[in-house]
Amino acid sequence: MSSNTPEPTPLIEAPKSKLPLIIGIVVVAAIVIGGLAFVLTRDDESSELTKVSIGVVGADDPYWKTFQDAAREEGIDLEVKNFGDYNQPNPALSEGELDLNQFQHIIFLADYNVQNDDDLVALGSTATYPLGLYSSKYSSLDDIKAGETVIVPDDETNQARGLVLLQSKGLIELTDGGTPFSTIKEVDTAASKVKVRAVQASITASSLPDVAAAIINNDFVEDAGLKFEDALATDDPSDPKALPYVNIFAVRAEDKDNATYKKLVEIFQTNADVQQGVYETSGNTAELVKIPVEDLQKSLDDTEKQVEERQ
Repeated sequence: MSSNTPEPTPLIEAPKSKLPLIIGIVVVAAIVIGGLAFVLTRDDESSELTKVSIGVVGADDPYWKTFQDAAREEGIDLEVKNFGDYNQPNPALSEGELDLNQFQHIIFLADYNVQNDDDLVALGSTATYPLGLYSSKYSSLDDIKAGETVIVPDDETNQARGLVLLQSKGLIELTDGGTPFSTIKEVDTAASKVKVRAVQASITASSLPDVAAAIINNDFVEDAGLKFEDALATDDPSDPKALPYVNIFAVRAEDKDNATYKKLVEIFQTNADVQQGVYETSGNTAELVKIPVEDLQKSLDDTEKQVEERQ
């Protein structure tokens, strides 16, 4: 039997809205454009920075990162290159591998210039660091026995400074009375309490177990697990005669008027965070100084003449 009931009309699905798809496309596009803009902005920012490389000994000291950040705020992208030996940064600077360096005092640079017929110049002062005598065996100078050995750095400038310190503490006698150019040849063995041996500055600390004491440069004190306050003796960095031992920024002669390099010196000398970092890294022993470049260069010139006279 047929039914007169009409067949149900099929349901027609309502068209889906394209709004979510459109929103998604817009969001993705915004992210892509935003990211591209960020990259372009970063590239623009980077391209506006002046790239400078500086050579140092002890680049892991925290204040170098502080210095880099402060330099970047002034538009300078500073690359800090580390050297493990004092004899490396000056040749690297002279040969153009660096734009400037900062690791040495005036006497060291004077000796380098004369020995290598170079003309690197002083660009600015940083600090004077006291040179210390350390021991892993004794806690007092009086405990050091006659005939024992004391180590000094083998580079001529730090060696002379160390020898003068040993003489001032009664451990040795120098036949030349003690000058910025004294060497172990000037040690009067018969009149001295201890023997003196010279080794590379970077291994003076590691040599401590084998000797009574050693003159150790500030750069290597903490790396060797020593504390600055444990020094048996130090020289006086505030002595007016200590100008040749002021540490400096050095550049090639043709770059002595470079405005960017001068700006780096200014940042180092005036930025409170950098200065505090230098002071703390030295175990609160550094004498932070700001000496006119003319005075630094005169001291360098005078010291070079003294070195030449000894040739």
